[in-house]
Amino acid sequence: MASPTPAQRLAAGDSDGGRPTSATPRLALRAISKRYPGVTANDGVSLEVAAGEIHAILGENGAGKSTLVKIIAGAVAPDAGTIEFDGRPVVGADPAAARALGVAMVYQHFSLFDSLTVAENVALGLDRRLARGALVQAIRDAGERYGLRIDPAAHVHDLSMGERQRVEILRALLAQPKLLILDEPTSVLTPQATELLFATLRQLAGEGVSVLIISHKLDEIRRLASRCTVMRAGRVVAVVDPRVESEHALARLMIGGQPPQIAAHDTVPGQARLVVDGLRLADDGEPLSFEVRAGEIVGIAGISGNGQNALMALLAGERPAGAGSIRLDGRSIGALGPQRRRSLGLRYVPEERIGHGAVPELSLADNVLLTIDRLRRHGFVRPAAAGEYAGEVVQRFDVRCAGVQARAASLSGGNLQKYLVGREVLAEPTVLLVNQPTWGVDVGAAAAIRNALIALRARGCAILVVSEEVDELFELADRLMVMAGGRLSPAVAAHRLPTDELGRWMAGRWPQGAR
Repeated sequence: MASPTPAQRLAAGDSDGGRPTSATPRLALRAISKRYPGVTANDGVSLEVAAGEIHAILGENGAGKSTLVKIIAGAVAPDAGTIEFDGRPVVGADPAAARALGVAMVYQHFSLFDSLTVAENVALGLDRRLARGALVQAIRDAGERYGLRIDPAAHVHDLSMGERQRVEILRALLAQPKLLILDEPTSVLTPQATELLFATLRQLAGEGVSVLIISHKLDEIRRLASRCTVMRAGRVVAVVDPRVESEHALARLMIGGQPPQIAAHDTVPGQARLVVDGLRLADDGEPLSFEVRAGEIVGIAGISGNGQNALMALLAGERPAGAGSIRLDGRSIGALGPQRRRSLGLRYVPEERIGHGAVPELSLADNVLLTIDRLRRHGFVRPAAAGEYAGEVVQRFDVRCAGVQARAASLSGGNLQKYLVGREVLAEPTVLLVNQPTWGVDVGAAAAIRNALIALRARGCAILVVSEEVDELFELADRLMVMAGGRLSPAVAAHRLPTDELGRWMAGRWPQGAR
């Protein structure tokens, strides 16, 4: 019979299970520093997490949060400083050793194999071996318990980003950790799933499991964490109890000043630029029809996995359109590929940053060549022009990086998102498709991205935004639609759709003929 894991002993109240005394923190970092060429990611960071504590790390994109938790998880070696776990020194950077201690981490950028099933991906993340039947049942049981239901037999390449997030969280929970690290865990979860996850985290904390969470959602930090370490430019600037701080106060600590405001946008839209008529996501799907006008932002709300990604792929030309038509400024584009659509003024910011929006191993300058076609002529690239374009994106969108030759993978998630949005906005499209514009982005960067979209709208661009952030859609959109089960609701003025009504629509319950 297999011996119980440390987390199981903790849950059972076993005094020999490695539970530290109240004076001994589960995790203690002392003066941790990590430097990369041109960047100091962590500068003398000290932090403690107690057993059974939910501790948040807050900071702008590029503040050093992700580097710090990668050091804790053994994926990155610090240049200086010490780590203690349950009062014992930790030597060397080794993910397997960290897992053996009881550290489990859910990364912001997923580490799943697209060609494998959910069960196979979970198995690869577990140090203990389970028979296939037992593993499948464990995934189903955990999914039911934590509100993270997923088909163990589904292939990852068929899953939405929200569904992939569920796989990552389930894999971490099945490892039965003593310290669970979550980097932006709710960025693609529904409000209902988020509440279930929070209940799970509180339950784990009650059993003695420590939780270290990175989140840009200030309201979530205030509701969930009992302590919050605030980082800025690689340093700790404050440790506070978020429950007694306002969101505005937390934002000020994080940014070091007043949070930016969202620009007003109340101009009257013009003629229809993107017209979709009778488009089907599948041969037996319901036909979808809508339009987006010049100088207008139309938002699509909905729970992840209800057809939003398929719709955006059809509109961008990444999937061939079957029945129905897509028209851009009166011209039929349904038979055209992505490059031809870009030449006519339609551009796309996809949901998945790494691997879809950007090639991680390429520089920022090289990544502009993926979509800025005018930087290539007769099969030859123009490196100087690509560098200039990338530099303008970096400057105008305040992308924190080591320069345009920095690899895309070296940027924080929020800075890479600003870069990808900036790359497409700078091309002055007539129609812009944006899927999850501020996923995993801090409040300052989110405001910058939203203001950039509003400014583009004011210049006559027609913008279609898919987002699971309800507040974001109400801030941005002139009109709202909802996708549920591959169906698309009528478009209504955003100010005429209360939040509770939107929630009913997201369950597929909208009135026929609503306007």
